[in-house]
Amino acid sequence: MAGSSTEPISGIPGLGGPRPAGPQWPGDPVQAVSPFGPVRMPGVVPPVEARPALPVDGMDPADDAALRELVRLLGNSLSLAGGPDDVAERLRAALAQAQPALFAKLPGGPAAQVEQLAEALNWLVHHLDQPPVLVAACGRLGAALAECGVQPQQLQLAGAALAEAMRAGMAAGGWRQDFDQAWRSTWQHAYEWIAHGMATAAYQPTVWTTVVVGHERRRDDLAVIRLRPYLPMPYRPGQYARVEAPGQPGLWRPYSLAGAPRRDNVVELHVRAKSHLGVSGTLVYHTVVGSHVRIARAEGEMGLPESGRDLLMIAGDTGVAPLKALLTELAATGDPRSAVLFWGVRNLGELYDIDDLTRIAHACRRATVIPVISDGEAGPYASGLVTDAVAAYGEWSGHEVYLAGPPVMLAATSTALQELGVAAERIHHDKPG
Repeated sequence: MAGSSTEPISGIPGLGGPRPAGPQWPGDPVQAVSPFGPVRMPGVVPPVEARPALPVDGMDPADDAALRELVRLLGNSLSLAGGPDDVAERLRAALAQAQPALFAKLPGGPAAQVEQLAEALNWLVHHLDQPPVLVAACGRLGAALAECGVQPQQLQLAGAALAEAMRAGMAAGGWRQDFDQAWRSTWQHAYEWIAHGMATAAYQPTVWTTVVVGHERRRDDLAVIRLRPYLPMPYRPGQYARVEAPGQPGLWRPYSLAGAPRRDNVVELHVRAKSHLGVSGTLVYHTVVGSHVRIARAEGEMGLPESGRDLLMIAGDTGVAPLKALLTELAATGDPRSAVLFWGVRNLGELYDIDDLTRIAHACRRATVIPVISDGEAGPYASGLVTDAVAAYGEWSGHEVYLAGPPVMLAATSTALQELGVAAERIHHDKPG
């Protein structure tokens, strides 16, 4: 399983020249080149006579006053309309009514999506006076939306919906023509830059910048890390992604994603480190809440089958992460299938996530978690090899089987299952990374 290898991956094929999604990453170019020629914000009239050379940010000093006025209009109207949170809630409701399929393509539930919209509105008002930054950020947003499957035409009504979300939050007579023009024209420029970013996503692999929002050392050598992407990041439960840790540029290491994409925008990694070095060592020992971590697009074919068959899941050590994601999906969708998860570890101290797994299993309609302890005291759990416990528990030939763990475990377990009568095509695992 890709989440079990401890060696960092360097020079991932196809990841050259990524388009990051999120705030500027240390070392990224400061300048951004607009695909639409010199950056001109709404209401800025091009000069008609020769002027001194432009400053390095591309803005003409004569345009500053108009740009400051635009920022003032956006900021004042956003405040008068109830603030970013209220406007974002009305905006999402309007867009969801006009384009029902739009938000179905985006990760997170309604509350998480409103939160991201509110942050985007607030960011826009505070960065509108930095056109190169704004152009680059819109391009990254477009790339992220394209990865989610959003089409440019699904955003065409956003400008009108945004103006209406502003107007609806104001007192009678509070909405003015200059407010309306400021938001609509700003959105039109942003839309063009977003659309360009969508187009580039087809040939420039997207990378998301995330912020660490949770870091728990569950064992001395292991941490459960929760990351929040700044922009929408799509993935399916069971997939993995390659990660670049702070201070480790160019080194990418695959980890399984154990979050709940239907509920929130938080990605969960289970990271075990053999030393304080490399990507894993950095993530476990030198990363804290507030650190920035980069993630490439999700990979892997593991996912809940459409066959409707009951599920057998077998994990070794941190291989439990992608299977936890599958259990979470069963709980979120109310799936009626039976699922049995065997988690093989060496001792009781390695059951670092048993409380979360038990809670998720209880939320499922028919799910059971069975820890198996191979060495030492087993307490209330099964003891011995996980393959022996699986064989003793029941008959599995009619199940879809999912494996995740160290490469040796994958090979041995797959062989044992086939000896128990499970067809090879029903045994699923990603190639060891």
